[in-house]
Amino acid sequence: MSKNIAQQDWTLEIKPKNSWFELGLAEVWNYRDLLWLFVKRDIVTVYQQTVLGVVWYFIPPILTTLMYIVIFSQVAHISTDGTPPTLFYMSGIVIWGYFAECFNRTASTFTANSGIFGKVYFPRLVVPLSVIISSLFKFGVQFLLFIFIFVGYWIAHPGLFYLDSSILLLPVLVSLMALIAMGTGIIFSSLTTKYRDFSFLIGFGMQLLMYATPVIYPVSFLPGSLKKIAIYNPLTSIVEGFRFVFLHTGNLSLSGLAYTGLFALVTLFFGAMIFNRVERSFMDTI
Repeated sequence: MSKNIAQQDWTLEIKPKNSWFELGLAEVWNYRDLLWLFVKRDIVTVYQQTVLGVVWYFIPPILTTLMYIVIFSQVAHISTDGTPPTLFYMSGIVIWGYFAECFNRTASTFTANSGIFGKVYFPRLVVPLSVIISSLFKFGVQFLLFIFIFVGYWIAHPGLFYLDSSILLLPVLVSLMALIAMGTGIIFSSLTTKYRDFSFLIGFGMQLLMYATPVIYPVSFLPGSLKKIAIYNPLTSIVEGFRFVFLHTGNLSLSGLAYTGLFALVTLFFGAMIFNRVERSFMDTI
């Protein structure tokens, strides 16, 4: 009986992964229909039963910008490098919000989807990939809000802003932010399956990381020693580059972007290996 079963031609054969470097990317591509199904689910169901619906994408960045203007600009008098505070804070909030959204949701991949993972097989990397793609929708909506305010300032103050060829770097900046969020997110997701303490540290750690990244202040505001430390933060060149593209403030450093790109690729590679290793036995420890 077993001999006859072994001799049959199977359309799909599921085998255990034996190598750290066996990431199964070809298998992820074969499940691309499931990937887009997850993406559609994430976009449609977030505010499906809410009264305001997509409007909720606009409310957080608007209220956060107003709070930053009052606290950091009016009270603390933190410099915005001569840029209107509304545009300065909104630009940082939009690009940082994409990173935070991707990281937080990716970091809970195993714990949030344990019910699905325990019932049916599919490449687990499909879930964090769907998070990165679906979060682009929210980023796109908030980015349009930023563009609307940007155009308003442009019309009200002709010559204050201008766009040049640096705008071509926008997809690069967003892609780097996505890669770093996914790489660090799946590392934390893998760690939280065994060490639940990390899940409590994620929210607190994200707040600290935001203050360590020039979201509410320009790098030029920092003293010399702290400025050197801030440069080693791989997110710094992305936030500063995003502002430079539209507001021409801050610093657009190609060497900084190269460093960020290297960090993103290394983090994603090691994150995928750890994720690949943990997915074999996470149901026994979760």
